[in-house]
Amino acid sequence: MNPQKIKEEILNQCQNYVDQRLQRIQNTIAGIQESLTSETKSTAGDKHETGRAMLQLEREKAGKQLAEVQKLQEVLVKINSSPSEHIHLGSLVITTQGYYFISISVGKLSIGDKSYYAIAANSPIGKLLLGKTTGDRFSFNGNEIVIKKIS
Repeated sequence: MNPQKIKEEILNQCQNYVDQRLQRIQNTIAGIQESLTSETKSTAGDKHETGRAMLQLEREKAGKQLAEVQKLQEVLVKINSSPSEHIHLGSLVITTQGYYFISISVGKLSIGDKSYYAIAANSPIGKLLLGKTTGDRFSFNGNEIVIKKIS
């Protein structure tokens, strides 16, 4: 499979990851909202107020998660998958330690019989890779890593 097709497949898998995460969060928010609106004033008073406060906290937490997913979507839109001599957002990097795609942190993805790691540009290894070119060396977790190819 050529590098451009690999990038497209990784991008599709990243988008699916974000879409699934977004769907889970939206379902959570909908469930919380339903609980808040269906709960009627009970005679327990304090118990009712505590329940509502807990639901509000859960809704705030889900709102923060939603904002994080929206940031991931923004990163995916910015990805430039055109080849370059220097590693940038959208680069497919082949090193002596593995195959990396600079995008969002999704982790290990399988395409065919190979494993690729979708990593964020601001991750520890992503920061080390950005701007490097073929043949550059760097150290990560005590290992000397050589960049073999950039697509």
